[in-house]
Amino acid sequence: MLVLARLRYPDPRDFEIGTPPLETQGFPRVFWLYLVAIGLIAAGYADFPLIAYHFQKTSLASEAWIPLFYAVAMGVDAVAALVCGRLFDRLGFTVLGAVALVSALFAPLVFLGHFYVALLGMVLWGIGMGAQESIMRAAVGGMVPAARRGTAYGVFNSGYGLLWFAGSALMGVLYDVSLPALIAFSMGVQLLAVPVLFRVGRTREA
Repeated sequence: MLVLARLRYPDPRDFEIGTPPLETQGFPRVFWLYLVAIGLIAAGYADFPLIAYHFQKTSLASEAWIPLFYAVAMGVDAVAALVCGRLFDRLGFTVLGAVALVSALFAPLVFLGHFYVALLGMVLWGIGMGAQESIMRAAVGGMVPAARRGTAYGVFNSGYGLLWFAGSALMGVLYDVSLPALIAFSMGVQLLAVPVLFRVGRTREA
């Protein structure tokens, strides 16, 4: 697919509408707001290894079922990425806020629920992952000048990765201390991102 795309569209800049002004100083404020919002989501998003450990420790699912739970989540991830991308093109940042609101509910379902409730939690987890792997990154391209997109994506991915690491480490500690505290942290920081995302949307539309 990459080879075909390269042959048909050798210069992706042909898709640019107009020539954006060249900015040499920093990134716009909306970019930093957006990075804060996505960083909060990343910090509160439990890694699957922690979820799988919980499933095994509590005997919620057998060793044979744990990878199937993950497979279900990845299937949902693939479909959600397509659906979220389509909706984002039509509705903009409202979709991001709505997805963050829905996917934040995975934590109590996964860590407190029984088999089928946990499976529903994995579906919500997959929806959130689909959005993170598609529209959450794609949105960066429209916030910064074309000449600075490479740097912007580097900064964005660095911040996203560092906050995911920090949040995952903290949730690992909280798991040994208190499951309710882990769930409260996971949901709390993700829900904090929702109003920031809606604010980013209003700023972009202004």
